[in-house]
Amino acid sequence: MGLPFVALSAASSLMYKNMGVSDTQIAFWTSLIMLPWTLKPLWGPFLELYKTKKFFVYTTQIFTGVLFGLVGLTLQLDSFFAFSIAVLTIIAISGATHDTAADGVYLNELSAKTQAKYVGWQGAFYNIAKVFSGGALVYLAGELETTIGIANAWMVVMFVYGVIMVFLGLYNMRVLPSSQQVATTSSLKEGFDTLKDVVITFFQKKNVWYSLCFIVFYRFAEGQAIKIIPLFFKASRAEGGLGLSTSDIGLMYGVFGAAAFVLGSIIAGYYISNRGLSRRTLLILCSFFNLPFAAYAFLSITMPTDLLTIGTAVVIEYFGYGFGFVGLILFMMQNIAPGPYKMAHYAFGSGLMNLGFMIPSMVSGLLSDYLGYKEFFIWVLIATIPAFIVTWLVPLRKPEEAD
Repeated sequence: MGLPFVALSAASSLMYKNMGVSDTQIAFWTSLIMLPWTLKPLWGPFLELYKTKKFFVYTTQIFTGVLFGLVGLTLQLDSFFAFSIAVLTIIAISGATHDTAADGVYLNELSAKTQAKYVGWQGAFYNIAKVFSGGALVYLAGELETTIGIANAWMVVMFVYGVIMVFLGLYNMRVLPSSQQVATTSSLKEGFDTLKDVVITFFQKKNVWYSLCFIVFYRFAEGQAIKIIPLFFKASRAEGGLGLSTSDIGLMYGVFGAAAFVLGSIIAGYYISNRGLSRRTLLILCSFFNLPFAAYAFLSITMPTDLLTIGTAVVIEYFGYGFGFVGLILFMMQNIAPGPYKMAHYAFGSGLMNLGFMIPSMVSGLLSDYLGYKEFFIWVLIATIPAFIVTWLVPLRKPEEAD
């Protein structure tokens, strides 16, 4: 789930930055192509009409791998930006479909207690994908840029993405569990009827509007910061950036961020498994998720030159991100998903969560160009306030409540 999402939302930004595309264009287009992760609930019910959720998991992984290879080839064209964005959009549709099916497997194969127990590991592996994509592969691109050129370097990296996804698809074809029976109906009308019922029952859930506000605003600040951070690292000091090389940025994420990311996710999983999802634990998770963005405001103000200081800031933010993101996942599992349409309702929740991430991301480049990096990251801290308000106010579903 993590690899295609991070490749599109983060690594592609750095790729386009190195190939001379403006921050405004990068932030807008690499955010807009994330729209399928918001719209995926619209075709989620139709996945029930054919085969199994496991089938859609491994087929979309293999298809996504092939498309990454195609992205690599488009980088050799004169109009590389338009063609590569078009293929990345198809990857987004495939990736969003995959996520819906993968969430369905997780929700159907595991009990509520087991879901809580392993949600930290789920977050950890997602974060490993993020670190691998934004760290190891970016570092590889940076090293290759100096020897074979920028376009060729990123072509190789896209091929690596593709090989990994195809391998995962073939692996999951064999090992992924599935107790679901193969769908025997293929009625399109039944699919639309199911979609209608999914939408109606979703908005009939108790306190649904409070829940939607929570999942949208929890990531409001992150949506703005995530696109600009690698651009800030890469921009020259004359432009207010840190002037790091592509390899240095990969080092930041791949070495400094990796352990912090995974450690934060795993610790949070055990923390929330022992304490449960309460108002207090949710506020603690929200604090871990949002307050570490102060690290980037610190970097933009002090403009350090040593990698240790920059790496320490990355460690603080990545540990907090890994720890705090678990709260959002478990909230959706226990407050959004329960009911007759677990997979579809979870997809609705994660889709709207992505909308809360996508819209701020689309305007983040415009904001950072207008404000400058220092003022932008100070604004990001102000933008964390809505997350704390909705976390304090959102009603939590009691375990004994009926689905």
